Amino acid sequence: MAAAKKDKESSGFREVRNSKASHKYFIGQKFEAGIALKGTEVKSIRAGKGQISEAFVRVEGGNAILYHAYIDEYAFGTDSQHNPTRPRRLLLHKKEIKKLQAGVETGGETIIPTRMYLAHGLIKLEIALCKGKKLFDKREDLKRKTANRETERVLKDRTRSR
Repeated sequence: MAAAKKDKESSGFREVRNSKASHKYFIGQKFEAGIALKGTEVKSIRAGKGQISEAFVRVEGGNAILYHAYIDEYAFGTDSQHNPTRPRRLLLHKKEIKKLQAGVETGGETIIPTRMYLAHGLIKLEIALCKGKKLFDKREDLKRKTANRETERVLKDRTRSR
């Protein structure tokens, strides 16, 4: 029984992160959303063939829709494959959709997916209300990261020498 569980956990898909999101945006409030997917899309995501780095979300007609998320065609699929960049509906509560819409309309924020992951056998998407960074903000972040890296390196060298 333990071996079967171990095999299931060792599948190729853990999560897909949007590495550009934290560099380009100040990340605000986060939401967890389901995605309306086709069968071949789910299989392709589980195989690790998904990408959300260029994706964004719009609220249209009371629905949240994910645009420009790339999910590769399933390798063992039939003739009826999905379009890799088709718009996908996100499954959210109405209150959450209203919060997202209010943030976009009044706060000048953007809805960006930060990661796609597997939760209890379902593919979930973490989206966040984000504000765009200016160039000087990006430079400050890079300076802070390099300073932290250097201090960690110095501390690591000190612990090795003892």
